[in-house]
Amino acid sequence: MLYVILVAALILLDQAVKYLVRANIDLGGSVPFLPHILELTYIKNTGAAFSLFSRHTWVLAVISAVVAAAILALLVKKVVVHPAGRITLSVVLAGAVGNLIDRVAFGYVTDMFRVLFVNFAVFNVADICVVCGGIAFCVYFAFFSEKCEKKGALGGGRADADR
Repeated sequence: MLYVILVAALILLDQAVKYLVRANIDLGGSVPFLPHILELTYIKNTGAAFSLFSRHTWVLAVISAVVAAAILALLVKKVVVHPAGRITLSVVLAGAVGNLIDRVAFGYVTDMFRVLFVNFAVFNVADICVVCGGIAFCVYFAFFSEKCEKKGALGGGRADADR
């Protein structure tokens, strides 16, 4: 249940921020957020990171759906049993679903966070979830999963917080 709440909360946060940006900032317009660090800039992104594949939004929607389904299957089947691994996958799932909602509902993803001190792509909460959750899962898998998953399996495969 903890993982469902985490995924739902992150999706709601992502969608709320996107709604507020669409409702309050003109397309292409900017609003200061953290001076000299970050501003909110309303961008419609039909592509992936750095607007890659911008003419293939439907392909990106299918990829997002497949990734979300695969992660959901891993979580439901308890392939990953340790809470650290499950949390990281839940965060990635939330990001994938957050951007999938935009692609299906609007045909584009609403991006808003623009870093001011370096030239970088404009991104959103779902992107943060995918990147941070993905990196965290890679670290977990590379350095901790063998030990943690054995522990979880010894406990009957229920080492998560769902007990």
